Amino acid sequence: MSDNITKKIMLYFPECETESPIVYHLVKDYDLMINIFRAKVTPEEEGYLVLDITGSDGNIHQATEWLQSLGIIVNETDKGVKWDQNRCVQCGSCVPHCPTGALSIPDRSTMEIRFESNKCIECLSCIKVCPYEAVTSIF
Repeated sequence: MSDNITKKIMLYFPECETESPIVYHLVKDYDLMINIFRAKVTPEEEGYLVLDITGSDGNIHQATEWLQSLGIIVNETDKGVKWDQNRCVQCGSCVPHCPTGALSIPDRSTMEIRFESNKCIECLSCIKVCPYEAVTSIF
């Protein structure tokens, strides 16, 4: 268990895979633990899923190859929430609404907002309170 790693990824499902039991196969066939942060799957259209996958590096690699063989796009860099530093005016209204500290003001002398996407749990609270739409959702 100590050799396990956790990766946060975003999956994009093409129309043909929106009704497939993808998470079931990740758990059963690749011995992965799945923590789903957010999902939007529209039958006969497309789907997005943001999740943590935990398991051995080898199993995660094999599972990623399997997902890609189905035409599912596996994105390890983009997440469901995006923060646009250029749109942000550093007002700080998002910071108290972020339960994980993904949005923070690390240096009170500059009052600049920092976004750490690896801490984001996709609760979307920041989107609702940002008056400048600096935080947006991909889906």
